[in-house]
Amino acid sequence: MEAPAPATVLPRSKHPIVARRLSAGARKVLRRLHQGGRNACLVGGSVRDLLLDRRPKDYDIVTDARPEEVRRLFRNSRIIGRRFRLVHVLFSDEVVEVSTFRGAPDPDHQRRSPGELLVTSDNTYGTPRQDAFRRDFTVNALLYRASDQAVVDYVEGLEDLDRGLIRAIGDPNLRYREDPVRMLRACEFAARLGFDLEDRTLSAAFKHRREIAKASPNRLIEELIQLLASGRSAAAFDWMRRSGLLPVVLPEVEEVRGSAAGTAGFSRLAERLDERVNNGPDVPLAVLLSASLLPRIVVGRERLEAGGKAVHRRRLQRLVDDVVDDFGSRFALSARRRVGITRALETFQRLCEPNHSPGVVHNLVRREAFAPALELFGLLSAATGSGGKSLGFWQQVGESAPSPATTGTTKRHRRRRRRRGPRRRHL
Repeated sequence: MEAPAPATVLPRSKHPIVARRLSAGARKVLRRLHQGGRNACLVGGSVRDLLLDRRPKDYDIVTDARPEEVRRLFRNSRIIGRRFRLVHVLFSDEVVEVSTFRGAPDPDHQRRSPGELLVTSDNTYGTPRQDAFRRDFTVNALLYRASDQAVVDYVEGLEDLDRGLIRAIGDPNLRYREDPVRMLRACEFAARLGFDLEDRTLSAAFKHRREIAKASPNRLIEELIQLLASGRSAAAFDWMRRSGLLPVVLPEVEEVRGSAAGTAGFSRLAERLDERVNNGPDVPLAVLLSASLLPRIVVGRERLEAGGKAVHRRRLQRLVDDVVDDFGSRFALSARRRVGITRALETFQRLCEPNHSPGVVHNLVRREAFAPALELFGLLSAATGSGGKSLGFWQQVGESAPSPATTGTTKRHRRRRRRRGPRRRHL
């Protein structure tokens, strides 16, 4: 049997990561684990981002300590997860995730059909090398050791980092079947970092794109939200299109193909959304999710209004309900998220109507969903280059009206009931 290739180790003097650039929480966790005699390393996206001179959004730490041991070391922590048990160490301004080095998943612990490779339990512990090979992409498997501040590379991730390449660790055909969400993550990382997808990694995603249906809906929607909020969603959707994932994950886009709001229109809408995300402030969740459904709503309305016929508002409301129900069922959305999307899209539909009376304008502006609906109107107008006059009207009205949060609802003065004394008992 061929011996594994030796790891590439960059000493402290050969890489740009310095301890003071880490968050205070990450430094505390690494230091306490190391002082306790444990092997502790920074791992994943934080190492990648620090090597690229980017600011990590969070910090993950891996160690040879078991979750229960980590929990005893940090009173401000909790154990979470079923598929793979993790420890969240809680600080006032951040959460540091700590996991135990993983080994190959135990096939006897998987709840899957014969012949499937889907990993449903991943609580087999291993070595740093095994842990690196269990991760998804080479650039996410680099370690920063607490003991000597060296960067350790078991998977040629440093080389891919220099080449600007997202490459699956091992055979991508197997890795995608183990965890189909990796296909979506590959597109997101390529877009977020401005990297290319390695040929085998891309072609395997196309081959196994239907496997995404086996992934947990909760994990899929959280990945989709991250993608939409990344400020690079247009590039990510382009990689999803090239890999064949886009019509599988978002069939709403495939449904409107060939129309003005189809795939090309969806790309322009995503570009405007990215501009909005990058220019701040934070985009409401209802706007992020509704934006991905907006082309289908627009095309559905155009079909209903074909030939210039008037469409009853109930049919337009039914259109929104059908689109949201389909999307919500596929991603197992909570009732709260469904309501937020539905109200934003319904109010958007109302803003598209002409010739509102002053009373209707007043009532629409007072709606809680007015602000997200107006954002959707602005995104669509910027993407299509139309509707500017109507958008300007609603923006002006919205600026001059008090916000729903400050107006509140008018309190009804109830008639105060006269307090009566205790009833006398008749003996």
